[in-house]
Formats: sequence, structure tokens, C-alpha cells
Amino acid sequence: MSLSRRKTLTLIGGGTVLAASAAGAGFMATRTPYVAQAPWGAAGTYEDPRLNALSFALLAPNPHNLQPWQVALEGDDGVALFHDQTRRLPETDPFDRQITIGLGCFLEQMVLAAGAAGYQVTLELYPEEPDGPVARARFAQGGSADPLSAHILDRRSCKAPFADQPLTPAQANELELYADIYTDGGTVGALKTLTWEAWQVEAHTPRTLRESVDLMRFGKAEINASPDGIDLGGPVLEALMLAGVLTREGQLEPDSEGFKQGVAIYNEMLAATPAYAAIVTQTNTRADQIEAGRRWLRLNLKTTAMGLALHPVSQCLQEFPEMERHKQSAHRLLAQRGQTVQMLGRLGYGPDVAPTPRWPLEAKRLDA
Repeated sequence: MSLSRRKTLTLIGGGTVLAASAAGAGFMATRTPYVAQAPWGAAGTYEDPRLNALSFALLAPNPHNLQPWQVALEGDDGVALFHDQTRRLPETDPFDRQITIGLGCFLEQMVLAAGAAGYQVTLELYPEEPDGPVARARFAQGGSADPLSAHILDRRSCKAPFADQPLTPAQANELELYADIYTDGGTVGALKTLTWEAWQVEAHTPRTLRESVDLMRFGKAEINASPDGIDLGGPVLEALMLAGVLTREGQLEPDSEGFKQGVAIYNEMLAATPAYAAIVTQTNTRADQIEAGRRWLRLNLKTTAMGLALHPVSQCLQEFPEMERHKQSAHRLLAQRGQTVQMLGRLGYGPDVAPTPRWPLEAKRLDA
């Protein structure tokens, strides 16, 4: 079944076509993937302090929501973190830089959760390079709560247009403790153009587009069955799926109505951005990438505490040939010679959004 463009836009605007009937209203009310969101409610329910901390760590942000971590308990006080080699982005992240940043987010959230429960964590990075664990952690009593840990369950990556409300100078100064913050009109305008052009490069390069489409989960059933990747759910998107407007095949075809609607939505979102945050490191070692992830996680929690929203838009930092020109532009704009821009994000006031799907902790344990 196909819909006219006018009806398609009506669906996107508010789901009014389906909601006109009682059956449609019932459909609209039952699209939440509760199974995929269950790990958010399970966090903090474990007796073992290591499992307790890990149950929060797995809620950390990570590229394309791949959740590339595997963990194993060691002895009475240890945890080993591994990179699941089946979870990579070989087209857009061929050197696993972004994946490693995500693992850094995981480690920082684990440390924060442990501290909130009264445990301190000692980390040893890459103790057995190159094929061993990413890190080994030792837990001991005596930790203290970092104020940022109180915001773990409220953190979201807000993939929506931000309000037309600037950050105050005081807010920007406070966030400068966590990242480089850009609020001036010239830089913000340049970054809007850069992030939009970079997104189009990724979306119109066939192999990088397919990498994303292969990770898309269409509708509640797919999201619950595979709670990772890019979730396309909720009543409006599922209405478009039922109408045949939003399909996996269509997302691979730039001339399809569904692809064009996605482009329009992303363009609107990127344009509605009052500020940006960037994480820059002096060099680009694995340890730098882990540290960038830890800083990115803390920035996420700080923005949450301040009532702000953060959304990564790091396409211009990707390391495939077609993106090289935009990567160089990003570094000229945001870094000094020799430095590496590890993360770039939109910053502003965003709407409330649902938690991102997650695999339960048991699915990520190698020792279970």
C-alpha cells in the first residue's frame, strides 16, 4: 500500500491518519519496546557490587548502539572488559576508534556506579595487548559517590531538533571543564554546514549507508528481538512502516519517499542547534580514545544534570576516504596541529526522549 506525500506528512506530523480509528489508537498506545528497555529498570538490582556496577555501565552511549562490550568476573574482586570483535563498523570506523571511545564510556560509567555504591575501582588498560582484554578492573570498598552518578538513568542521546534557546555564558563556562564548547555564531554556523555535509556523504556512499541500514531495527518486534543498532520505533514510524513508506529496502534507495523523509528530518534536526561540544586529545593512542570516551560520558551526565541535551554528530570525524575532506575541515576548525578531534556533539535544550534499547547484562557476560 502506498500513500500520497500529503498523507505521509500527516502521519509524520502527528499520526492522525491511524489515530482516527479505535484500532489505530490501540496500535499507537502499544508501540513501546518494553523488553528492550528493561535493562534500564534492572540497573542496580544485583547483589555482587561488580555486577551492580556493570548493570549501569551497559547503559553508556556508544556508536550506532552496537554495545561492543563483553565482560567476565575474575576472582572475588575483578572484572575484565573485552571488545566483542563481531561488533564493529568496518566501513565508517575502520580503525575501531569510535568503538574504543564507546568502551571508554562503559568504563567511566562502571567506575561512577561503583563509587555511588561505596566501591573504588582500579583500572589497568590493555594489560595483554593486542588480543587480550581492553581493561581489567579491581573493586575495593571505600569509594565515594561522584555527583554525576545520580544522572546515569536520566541520560539520553537526543536525536531531535533543539529549542531556539541559546546557552548562557555561565553554562558554557561550566561545561568547558568537560569539553570545548562553541556558542559563537560563526563557529556554530560553520559546524552546522560541516555536520550536514558530512551526514550527506555517509548517507550517499553506498557501502557506508548499507552499514547503517543493516543495523536498523524496524518496529517494536525487531527492537525487542535485537535491542541494539539503530531503533526505528514508536507509533509514527511504525505507522509509516505499515503504510509501506518506511522500509529497509527504501532506506537503501535515495530516490524513495522514506529516504527523502529521513533526509528532511535530519536536516531539520541539525539546523536546530545552538551550540556544540568537542572532545580533543593531544595524540590518538588507544589510551587517548578510552580517555575521550570517559570524558564524553561525563559530559553527557553533566549536560543531563543541567537540563541540557547532547547528541553526537561525529560523521565528519570518520576515517573512510570519501569523508577525508570533511575530517580535515573539522580538525582545522576544532583542533591545533597534531591534535585529534575524537567527538563532536550538538548541544542545547531538547525534548524528553525514551531510553535507548539495551541487551541485558546476562547477554554480555562471558562467564555466565
